[in-house]
Amino acid sequence: MTRITQRSACYSGEVRILLADDHPLFRLALAQSVQRIAPEAEIAEVGSFDDALTDLAAHADTDLVLLDLHMPGSHGLMALAQLRGEHPAIAVVMISAHDDAATVQRALVHGAAGFISKRSPLDELEAALAAVLNARTWLPPSLRGVVGGAAGSSTDRQLAARLATLSPQQMRVLALVADGLLNKQIADRLGVQERTVKAHLTTIFERLDVRNRTQAGVLLRSLELADPARLLEI
Repeated sequence: MTRITQRSACYSGEVRILLADDHPLFRLALAQSVQRIAPEAEIAEVGSFDDALTDLAAHADTDLVLLDLHMPGSHGLMALAQLRGEHPAIAVVMISAHDDAATVQRALVHGAAGFISKRSPLDELEAALAAVLNARTWLPPSLRGVVGGAAGSSTDRQLAARLATLSPQQMRVLALVADGLLNKQIADRLGVQERTVKAHLTTIFERLDVRNRTQAGVLLRSLELADPARLLEI
């Protein structure tokens, strides 16, 4: 089977794609577009980031994740960083109506293989999907030439580089720290000894250049992004 990665040149009919978005109607539109472009693709759908993690744990052969930036449990770009850390062979393309240049650039820095705007008309959406299925980076047309490459703030680049040094299990521990879980709770969740969690945290703090949970939390909150749709509801 031809795996889709950020370096592959083509896709096969056996490709498996996970649609991770909490809006059923938009997932339906995505699924229909994928089916038109890759009729033999296996398509899975989830409505929360926790469900996405569960699906990927059971299907290591997934080739591509289309990930909503603001789905429940995602913590903004933390979800992207976690997926890239836990599943480095799987390409992740962000999908959001939050498509300003700064957000798109940050997504690229943290490992996104592309960024699809939810504001895209149908023909543009299908062009975007065709591009990412062929391992080409897709950016909203209005932002091409504005974002891309290795640009981005030095803070984001440094954080992305530090996160990239963590093992998949350390990324899981870090994500649970971000959720506010204590060491024993993390150990129970991951099925390991509490001393193992403590050892992971020692390594995590060292590699992130922080001293404790509080500093790690501050660092991780920099990955959170306000959802414009939610702000309009307030």
